[in-house]
Amino acid sequence: MHPMLNTAIKAARRAGSIINRASLDLERLQVARKGPKDYVTEVDHAAEEAIIETLRTAYPTHAFLGEESGKVAGSDDAAGEAPEYQWIIDPIDGTTNFIHGLPLYAISIALQHRGQVTQAVVYDPSRNELFTASRGSGAFLNDRRIRVSGQVRYHDALLAAHLSTAKMNGSSPFAGMFADCTAVRRLGSTVLDLAYVAAGRLDGFCGVGLKPWDLAAGGLLVLEAGGLIADFEGEQQWMQTGGVIAATPKLFPQMLSYLK
Repeated sequence: MHPMLNTAIKAARRAGSIINRASLDLERLQVARKGPKDYVTEVDHAAEEAIIETLRTAYPTHAFLGEESGKVAGSDDAAGEAPEYQWIIDPIDGTTNFIHGLPLYAISIALQHRGQVTQAVVYDPSRNELFTASRGSGAFLNDRRIRVSGQVRYHDALLAAHLSTAKMNGSSPFAGMFADCTAVRRLGSTVLDLAYVAAGRLDGFCGVGLKPWDLAAGGLLVLEAGGLIADFEGEQQWMQTGGVIAATPKLFPQMLSYLK
């Protein structure tokens, strides 16, 4: 295992312990709003601080991009230039689920090296499921190699979505995409959506308005598990645009065709 991935796993498990302890007494949580339907708790902050502390101890010169703490430049990075190494962190993806006691949330940690994601960890602390990937070395769930599903029939596909209800109904191009598959799930955690595509539990995913910390780790998992991921133009700008399609190789072009 790559040493940087090993360190990220250590950080994720440390944050998972904080989250699991807090999940035993949710009534004591202090919840604040960051925006409409967007919540944050002291557990989000504590988990992110634990992750950054673990990573910074091992790699003191690296930069960070966290959902709660924002950008932190690396000590060796030149001003105005992209960092050589940047950790991209979401301490709890699915905070709304977490504060309601719904065990569908996960920790996401990715390492970007010179603009390319090279290491990925998605950790579901409630199930103790650890998804990992190193670029070029495959994707794993608890040390077992995972692959995207073998589904080839779009009408039999189980998809997940991160879209508003309006975009899933009516004349929206997304409406046809979801009407023609077997079913659509809205888990409330994009990093789990992508991890589940990588593990073959879901056949595809479509989302809009997403951030780098929602996508970085899960995107590498999908690619290393043999899937495809792109923006709505079929290009590799999904980390910048926040619009994403991820699926098995057979289903991916069919999903993309609905948006062309």
